[in-house]
Formats: sequence, structure tokens, C-alpha cells
Amino acid sequence: MVTYADLMTLLLCFFVLLLSFSEVDAIRFRRLAGEMAKAFGVQRDVPADLIPMGTSPVLQHFSPGRVEPIPFNEVRQRTSFEKPTLASGEIDSRVAERLEELTVRIEQKIREAEADANVNVERVGLDIIIRIDERGSFPSGSAELSESLRGLLQTLSGEFTEMPGYIAIDGHTDNVPISSERFHSNWDLSAMRAATVANVLLEGETLEPERLIVLGHAETRPLVPNDSPEQRAQNRRVELSLRAGEVIERELGLRE
Repeated sequence: MVTYADLMTLLLCFFVLLLSFSEVDAIRFRRLAGEMAKAFGVQRDVPADLIPMGTSPVLQHFSPGRVEPIPFNEVRQRTSFEKPTLASGEIDSRVAERLEELTVRIEQKIREAEADANVNVERVGLDIIIRIDERGSFPSGSAELSESLRGLLQTLSGEFTEMPGYIAIDGHTDNVPISSERFHSNWDLSAMRAATVANVLLEGETLEPERLIVLGHAETRPLVPNDSPEQRAQNRRVELSLRAGEVIERELGLRE
């Protein structure tokens, strides 16, 4: 090992001496450096007044199309239609106007029918509610309709056929329990009254049955507290809700 290390040291000194005695050819060195720069892609110096340009592979295979003149004197921009956004609970003026027209139309038909039942019409949000009290429409504890209310419902059936939306029929009672051979509870009575109204509406055979929704709520949704006979009478009712607002909004593009 000592001999081998001594030999390697002597060889190193020998090559260092040879290198110190050699001369560098400047011209040959520049030529070799240039060839090496081309081989390894070394960037050349670019004058400061020129902007380095890249090469696009697209331009190597495709040529730009011909520029055609615009056949208009002015440039027009296409814009997409944006649906107006409404705040929570806010109703579009066009929807409110349509609902008001339907409400007036229903009120007029009720006046023309001259029904003995106590009938009120009001608009709540997107719905038109026709509220029919028990007085003059149903005998106490019964689901039999009076003749005047039957005629009114037949008239409304024809009007509903030409109006949009579902018709929800909700039966309500007061908090006085009922138990008879036909009705075991207020649930039975309220549901049967709503179903009776639905059957009369369908007698004209023009109203589509799938547009009707029949519900019985018993005493669970009173209008006023059941604290007196007069207030309990207000809670015994049947409500017809024309849910036309959502359909009108979809027709106007305000709802998906």
C-alpha cells in the first residue's frame, strides 16, 4: 500500500508539470467552446434592443385565417339573460299582479253565486285562500254540504280548471271532542269535510283530480284561541288554497 501510494503521488506530480509547460491555443479554445455551446444548448447573447421570441408548435403546422370585415357599422356585444334575484319573502311585481287578478276573479264568482255560507277570500304569500266557515255550509258535527255551498263549489270548479296551480283542501275543527257512530274524533270530521268538498269539485269532470290535495287537521291549526263559542265557530272551517304563485314564477322564469 505504501509503494502504491508513493507511485500515485509521483504520477500526479508528473502530470502537473506537463500541464504547467503546455501552451493554450486561444483560437482553438474558442472554436471548441462554440461547438460545446451548440451541443448543450447554451443561450447566446441577444442584443438589448431585440425581444426574445419563442416558437409556437401551433404556428409550425397551422396558418392564421383570413380576416373578414364585420358587416355592421358598430360592434355589438352578446349578453346572457340573468334571472332577477328576489329577497326572501319578496314577491315579484308581475307575480303579485297575476295573483291579484285571480283573487278578484274568484271574489266576483263568489258574489255571483250568492251562497249562504260565510266565505272569505284573501291572498297569503303566493297562495289564494278561500275560507268557508261552518255556518251555512255544514251542519254541526256533520260532513253534509248545504245546497248553496254545493252550487258555489261547482262554480269554483270551473274557474279552477282555467287557473294554474294545485288546490289544497284543508278541514279544521275546534277543540271540542266529537264521538259519534260516523266520526270517532275531530280528525275524522275534518278529513271527511275536506274530502266532501273535493268530491263536489270533481263532479264537473273538468278539474283534474291530480291537482287536488285533501288534508284534515282537526283542532291543531286554529285561527283564534278556542276561548269562546264565537271563536270556536271561526275555527270550524274548510280552506281551499289555490297554490298558483309558484307556477306563475316558473312561467316567468323566476323559479327553476
